[in-house]
Amino acid sequence: MSMQAAARREPARPFPWRRCALAALAFLVAGAAQAEEVERGCPPMIAQGPSLVRTVALAPDEAAITFVGHATFEIVSPEGVRIATDYNDHVRPRDVPTIATMNRAHSTHFTNRPDPGIAHILRGWNPEGGAADHDLALADVRVFNVPTNIRAGIGTDYGANSIFVFEVAGLCIAHLGHLHHVLEPEHLVALGRIDVVLAPVDGNMTLDTEGMIETLRRIGARIVIPMHFFSQARLEAFLGRASEFYEIARSDTPAIVLSRDALPPRPTVLVLPGR
Repeated sequence: MSMQAAARREPARPFPWRRCALAALAFLVAGAAQAEEVERGCPPMIAQGPSLVRTVALAPDEAAITFVGHATFEIVSPEGVRIATDYNDHVRPRDVPTIATMNRAHSTHFTNRPDPGIAHILRGWNPEGGAADHDLALADVRVFNVPTNIRAGIGTDYGANSIFVFEVAGLCIAHLGHLHHVLEPEHLVALGRIDVVLAPVDGNMTLDTEGMIETLRRIGARIVIPMHFFSQARLEAFLGRASEFYEIARSDTPAIVLSRDALPPRPTVLVLPGR
């Protein structure tokens, strides 16, 4: 049996968390019912769900990630900085974030009415034209963007999407946003080393499955977390193709705690419940 065939037939296994086993993690959350690594240093200087990680005692090398829904995640740093990705009017974390990132492709990826309590709002496009350019350092977090393009009818809207990269607790976490094209070498250089990638897998409105798999393999992250899918069947179709290159693991809860030293030895697609 080939290694690819074996990967397809191997059942999904729970992910081996270091200090937060899945059972223990359930205690830390509220409302839980609701290629090879490329070593590049980080570059130098649909239903709304609650924010599940409320109070988590994180070690200095740990970050908490919660899948809120659609393309929105909450990322919490050891010093308590809260980040909400693709912050919009439909899917929001329960807690007001310190930093909100947005993308323009659809209304489920941005809002013109953000909560006034958000300290930093980073739009993935430049309202004045051209590409956005962000590089924010706050407490123990750094956030920067890498502009990409989106389809606009039969044309292209250049710089209208951003991949946001979050440096938290030694981890480099990339949110691909509403990505419409395979990443080229210049994008990969700008991204730097990525440990965790939050990837849209709808296979239609963003990249098709083959393009997304190619992009993910180029990025070389050790963990891929699927987002932006509209049915379980769509997710399973992506996982079936991804299983030729990745281990497949499923979490029982939408909230996880990660550290770079405890990343899996093989590239892994980790499914968090929700969509």
